Amino acid sequence: MRLRSLLLQCCIFASAVHLPAQAITGNIVIKTRLTKPSVTPNVSVYQRGTAVKLGKDPDQDPIAYERSRVVIYLESPVSASPKPADSTAAPQVQQLDRRFMPDLVVVPVGSTVTFPNMDPIFHNIYSLSKPRSFDLGNYDKGQTRKVTFPKPGIVEIYCHLHPNMQATVVVTPNRWFARPDRSGQYRIADVPPGQYTLVAWHKTAGFFRKTIVVDNEHDATADFFIPLDIDSKQEAQQVRDLEHNGGSR
Repeated sequence: MRLRSLLLQCCIFASAVHLPAQAITGNIVIKTRLTKPSVTPNVSVYQRGTAVKLGKDPDQDPIAYERSRVVIYLESPVSASPKPADSTAAPQVQQLDRRFMPDLVVVPVGSTVTFPNMDPIFHNIYSLSKPRSFDLGNYDKGQTRKVTFPKPGIVEIYCHLHPNMQATVVVTPNRWFARPDRSGQYRIADVPPGQYTLVAWHKTAGFFRKTIVVDNEHDATADFFIPLDIDSKQEAQQVRDLEHNGGSR
């Protein structure tokens, strides 16, 4: 009896471990540049201490750059338990050449991000964002500060001493998120079956949402057009007009 009970428990455990899960895939379609070029004052306007050369944006395709500013994630609650954050692999936002490197980081809620100063000058990192506000004070080269993000949301980060410095930490509600590749394709793997709200956030264009259903047998697909093209806007307006007129054209 004990052996039979043990075998039954093992089967139940194995079934739970191998619950069917599928992927969410799609494309991020961006056809125009959305991010305004940044204007940085001359270094003499706000230089503090040792002169540090300002880093430059890498040369790249402008549309690929816009895709790199997109984060896709599940907004709806997910039944499966999220994987705990690995404290030994905390993501970094370096202060290097009077810039944040990288300037866009995505982490699940509860994660910790480190902010090491790589410049031979002081930096003062802070945020006034509602999901997580903080002020790390002044600290010099070789020093590091850490911030934990207990709530999901968009956290904008700046430096008190250098007005050109700006970064964003996107804190997602769970571990199901992705960023598109250079061609715009993305994939969120191992999503439990269910109905979800899928969010695409662009650093300039904002939030775009779709309702999707993940079943046991097929991957779900969702493409996002950022921003909405003119035809989509016109179609949405026609639907609203039709509903307003009681279904008659």
